[in-house]
Amino acid sequence: MSSEVTIDQLADALRGDAFVLDVRRVEEYAEKHVPGAVLVPMDELNDRIDEIPKDQKIWVICAVGGRSLRVANALVEAGYDAVSVAGGTNQWADEGRPVESE
Repeated sequence: MSSEVTIDQLADALRGDAFVLDVRRVEEYAEKHVPGAVLVPMDELNDRIDEIPKDQKIWVICAVGGRSLRVANALVEAGYDAVSVAGGTNQWADEGRPVESE
């Protein structure tokens, strides 16, 4: 079972080389995402698992935390070091933190 982390913990991790995995739909990601987040929609995860590094912590994010928790749990079961960002991209943006759009 993965653990949940806060938006503040993600912000601290982003000061380093955190790998942020955004599991939302393409259109959600295009609208706004955490800078540097890599998009692998939840329904494509099995086909694209090789794109996710095994040698570092994976910070999984979605809109509010439901999808990211499911994906983080699946990654942990598959041997990854993964955590889910509670509050997700919506809370990140609501707090006035920087976002990017496509």
